[in-house]
Amino acid sequence: MSKYLHMLVAWVARLHDHIMTFNDRFEYSFTDKELHFIVIGALGLGLILLIYPLFKWLASKGRVLAITWIYVLTVLVVLTFAIEIGQHVTGTGTMEFGDVVAGLGGFFAVTAAIIVLRLLLLAARGAAGLARGRAKRGRQARA
Repeated sequence: MSKYLHMLVAWVARLHDHIMTFNDRFEYSFTDKELHFIVIGALGLGLILLIYPLFKWLASKGRVLAITWIYVLTVLVVLTFAIEIGQHVTGTGTMEFGDVVAGLGGFFAVTAAIIVLRLLLLAARGAAGLARGRAKRGRQARA
């Protein structure tokens, strides 16, 4: 976990250096906070432009559960990383990527169980509907 976080931090640091070089090269006088405002604002807008069409399409297909699942997954990713970082900072545990994977694995397992249960219920409902249809056609044929 620590290795991956260090890689991410190094990548962000390089990006930060490039942005600061750009800021200095063109003699802008943006402070670090102003740059965060601009970069995170632009990143957020970019994500909206990418994600909105996907969610709109899913909603048009009646896939609100898929939208909910994506949102919950996103929150859980942030939460599991926050827990691991918190453990590192407070010394209450070791920061391991495997813990994040295990936690998210639990979410995927529960999701898989829900999907299987839902498919079984839909199959049972479909079989019951077929049986009612046959019985109704049999009564109509005798009448």
